[in-house]
Amino acid sequence: MTQPFERDLHSEFLRADLFLAMGQPIEAARLLEPLVAAEPANEAALELLSRAYFGSAQLGRAEEALSRLVEMAPANGWARRALARTLERQSRAGEAAAHHRVADALGAA
Repeated sequence: MTQPFERDLHSEFLRADLFLAMGQPIEAARLLEPLVAAEPANEAALELLSRAYFGSAQLGRAEEALSRLVEMAPANGWARRALARTLERQSRAGEAAAHHRVADALGAA
């Protein structure tokens, strides 16, 4: 049986996904931050939070979240590519190159 707290987290995840789809990444991040804090191993929530941070140009936070995601799932090509793009947006192309190479090797778009 699903606990009420679990349903609330899932509902918040869905709401955050909707806000992100509607072009409101700051609101999505606001909803996702407590969710990721409550479930730090939830890769889907961390990925959505990373997207929200990137979409709202919170590049330091995006880098931190994406670095965590890459550490949790080293074969996640999307996370590697997103981390590379985040680093590039911070004028750190040299650091980004290694992540682009791994993303290429993984077949990430």
